[in-house]
Amino acid sequence: MMGDDIFIENYYFVTVVFMWFLHVGFMCYEAGVSRRKNVMSTAIKNIMTIAVVTPAFYYAGWWAYFCMAEGLIPSSGDSWHAGECTMVLPWEDVMGPNIGDHVMAVFWAAFLLFSWTTGSIMSGATIERIRVSAYLVLTVFLGAFVWILGAAWGWSWHGWLVVHFGFHDFAASGVVHGIAGLFALGVLFNLGPRIGAFDDNGGARAFKPHNLHMTLMGLMIIFTAFYAFYAACLAVLPGEAPGWNNIYYNPTTLGAITYTITIAFAGGFMSGYICSKGDPFWTLSGGLAGVIAVSSGADVYAPSLTYLLAMLGAAFAVWIGTWQQEKMRVDDAVGAVAVHGWTGFLGVMLMGIFASGYPTGSGSGNVEVTILGQLVGVAALLPLAFLSGYIISWLLKQGNLLRVPPEVELEGLDVAEFGGDFYPDFGSSEEIIVEADGNEVPAGPVLAHAANQLIRG
Repeated sequence: MMGDDIFIENYYFVTVVFMWFLHVGFMCYEAGVSRRKNVMSTAIKNIMTIAVVTPAFYYAGWWAYFCMAEGLIPSSGDSWHAGECTMVLPWEDVMGPNIGDHVMAVFWAAFLLFSWTTGSIMSGATIERIRVSAYLVLTVFLGAFVWILGAAWGWSWHGWLVVHFGFHDFAASGVVHGIAGLFALGVLFNLGPRIGAFDDNGGARAFKPHNLHMTLMGLMIIFTAFYAFYAACLAVLPGEAPGWNNIYYNPTTLGAITYTITIAFAGGFMSGYICSKGDPFWTLSGGLAGVIAVSSGADVYAPSLTYLLAMLGAAFAVWIGTWQQEKMRVDDAVGAVAVHGWTGFLGVMLMGIFASGYPTGSGSGNVEVTILGQLVGVAALLPLAFLSGYIISWLLKQGNLLRVPPEVELEGLDVAEFGGDFYPDFGSSEEIIVEADGNEVPAGPVLAHAANQLIRG
């Protein structure tokens, strides 16, 4: 048994190490999309996500996962869940450097990396105009409270969505990606678009990324880390046969998720390339959307079905991302709401359509997956995410704490926040903006006009 414990400790430790590349990738991805005057501000948000979410998750988030599986009221009394609540309190032995426990700390760290990921997803959507302090407040709530509450409900074998409705979301299409994306949408409604994002006629402009190669490299690093992300979604149990289980304690294998991830990337790239007519950003983002679309059923989908569903997910992300920008006039700088949010919840629904009848939650009696159960999951998780993001950002907005002033946004957040220009050889007059009709023009006059319109109300 001791050997099993040491193997499990090493297993989760390795997944944590490789999941760090998610945040290397997110930093490159977002910094590349940013204009040069905002690169350092964008990068530092990803670093500070780790600084603020880690202690919050240690003191509150992990407890919420074990203690709030039955709803918004913590478990109490003599129930087994109440015992878990006590076990993971920060001052208990199992939450310290206890050499008698080989699992808790590394398993906690795997979940912590998921928490950082939710913050990074929101970070990309809000770049170039959100205050760093406001972002840190929002990411603490998202990373240490909101998503982990959804995980307690639907991403554990004893959550109420699983026990009563057979909810199944193996690699967190909805629980991580969907929640983070819809939380970000709630924030964007209050944050508003970047100055100059829309013309006087309602047409959507595009800001030229300062380094698209860096963005694409960041996405490729994220893709590499997805293998560790999926591996950390397994519940590796000592003394079990076969010993590899999903988060609901149903048997699965590393081979199954290897097929799913690799084939989903291939299908997503192909669909993203076709649907965006070869746009580099949406080609790679299509790969990400493809994997997210199949994550709920990644432990059960056959490879051929995986390819088709990944193509569907990528096409959906390209379509809804474009529609959201042009019709809803939501300025999502990296398409995070489309790729992670809407496609994440699409993935939850696809599980109900294509794997209905699959038994899930073996520890809870193998409740069957149904389209109704997956719908109930969406009905619970989507408003949890969106309303949390909207309400918290609305409160920050009322205190004038959410968005930087217009003059700071025009000058660039790097100068305002760090007192220096990290690209001193680059003049703001060289900045290019893409009009709604596709023409590229100098950004200076466009942004000045947009800022004057904003100031005049």
